[in-house]
Amino acid sequence: MRMGLVETVMSDFLRESGGVAVIDGGLATELERHGADLNDPLWSAKCLLTSPHLIRAVHLDYLEAGADIIITASYQATIQGFENKGYSLEESENLLRKSVEIALEARELYYSRCREACTDHAPDDRILKQRPILVAASVGSYGAYLADGSEYSGDYGDAMDLEFLKDFHRRRVKVLADSAPDLIAFETVPNKLEAQAFVQLLEEEEINVPAWLSFNSKDGVNIVSGDSLPECIAIAETSNKIVAVGVNCTPPRFIRDLILSIRKMSAKPILIYPNSGESYDADRKEWVQNTGVSDKDFVSYVNKWCEAGASLVGGCCRTTPHTIRGIYRALRSSSASS
Repeated sequence: MRMGLVETVMSDFLRESGGVAVIDGGLATELERHGADLNDPLWSAKCLLTSPHLIRAVHLDYLEAGADIIITASYQATIQGFENKGYSLEESENLLRKSVEIALEARELYYSRCREACTDHAPDDRILKQRPILVAASVGSYGAYLADGSEYSGDYGDAMDLEFLKDFHRRRVKVLADSAPDLIAFETVPNKLEAQAFVQLLEEEEINVPAWLSFNSKDGVNIVSGDSLPECIAIAETSNKIVAVGVNCTPPRFIRDLILSIRKMSAKPILIYPNSGESYDADRKEWVQNTGVSDKDFVSYVNKWCEAGASLVGGCCRTTPHTIRGIYRALRSSSASS
């Protein structure tokens, strides 16, 4: 894809989507609901090995709930993580490719269901609407590979440096980019150093797949490491390959102020896909029950987020197809009344 085309992918897509597009929701908890056992350092990436059909089913659930962008099951998938489990380099790279292939298959299957349907909505409330759909290849942080909760703190230790992070991610990003996704989603980026690593890798490896950069925050002001959000957005601004910036895996109550902060720094489309607001216990590796907001409350924020400047809206951890369907409906009713 030529450079000029990379820059227009997101703007063209948003125009075709009516100005605002819907990102999918949480993957791991949905895989568990479908019967997957994710008690493993590979987390959701384990299903690439054991049950790819479940990943495909979850992608389809989100498409039928109205998602315009589905994110691959590669957040926790790293070559180093697979090699730690005894897989060869070739096998590890094939698993990364497989994550994109599964999402592409789900999109084709969805389109075939749309062609077979007589209306945009099936009797069981599925949304079967022929529309532009993008596949975003997920790249999680180094902290996600460590599986020690550091993706929620950004604390990689004083010895961490830029070259280490670039070398850690380099081959993985290249393999995913060569697997024909529409986007690369650098997600839950917890510190400024890793944002720099991702942006530099796009240039060094001459990757011409458009990407987004999404940070996480636990105070609504800075990103989780304490690094300044404006400084992180400034890094995204140095690259025309970064076609959207935003925030994910962050409690809904913080999102509006974060959008306003990003708008001051960037004219790029703003994406937000918050978690349900529940607290995660990194030591016990589980979510603390009853600490989040209901789907109804989550969806009630959506139009306020769009008014503040968001143009890509979805959900992260603990959100479901029901949440995404609510977002889809809220956006449709808003556009119908405007």
